[in-house]
Amino acid sequence: MRLSIQHETRYTYDTPVAFGLQQLRLTPKSRHGQSVLTWQTAIDGGDRQALYEDQHMNQVILVSFEGEAGALTIRCQGEVETADTSGIVGKHAGFSPLWYFLRPTKRTRAGQGVRALARGLVADYPDEIARFHALSARVLDQVEWKTGATEAQTDAEESLSLKAGVCQDHAHIFIAAARLLGTPARYVSGYLAMDEQVQQDASHAWAEVHIEPLGWVGYDISNGISPDERYVRVATGLDYGEAAPVTGLRMGEGGSELGSERLSVSIQVQQQ
Repeated sequence: MRLSIQHETRYTYDTPVAFGLQQLRLTPKSRHGQSVLTWQTAIDGGDRQALYEDQHMNQVILVSFEGEAGALTIRCQGEVETADTSGIVGKHAGFSPLWYFLRPTKRTRAGQGVRALARGLVADYPDEIARFHALSARVLDQVEWKTGATEAQTDAEESLSLKAGVCQDHAHIFIAAARLLGTPARYVSGYLAMDEQVQQDASHAWAEVHIEPLGWVGYDISNGISPDERYVRVATGLDYGEAAPVTGLRMGEGGSELGSERLSVSIQVQQQ
């Protein structure tokens, strides 16, 4: 499937920006199951400072902005050829060893809620593929899809207790439980071509676990399936913080942190 993607992110500020740095992880990877045909990123209101690959082989663009800039706009567009691999990404690559993906983070800590969710999975599902489909179903059953209930810093235990969240929260809970079970797991950010809906207001997120001999296998908890040809992988990491489309630091007048920031996102994903 050939997918056309347009993604615009716009930050606006009420006060002058003394200095800002943004890390952009917005460039899809050419990997098993997908090939990036074209991709362009345009920056309005900032300057590119560096282009590099991080420890997960995500392509990162470092952008700075300063002065009287009242807005920073990031526009991406391109085409990606995808194939249905039943969620199988394949063998591990990158600079981080597999044991790194067993490491809990603040967002993926396993407390009482995650431990209760994972209880009995190993005994009831000796097959790992089935086990993690069962875990995915448990997460979705416990946490209703609901926008506005959580934020970027919400951790797995918090969203479980709220019984509400979005794809980011579903992925964090799944990852926390998978690591608790001794399986390397990682967060994935990317795009999803939705049926009869081209315009979207956010990118998508899911999780992958490492299962021998297949390698990395994806699970979209929010939709109850493994990713197929409608999905485009962009960045991976231990959690949202390492794979977020845009992260950074902004300082206002006098070097203080900038508080008056507004964000708007517009995404279009469609089949060509």
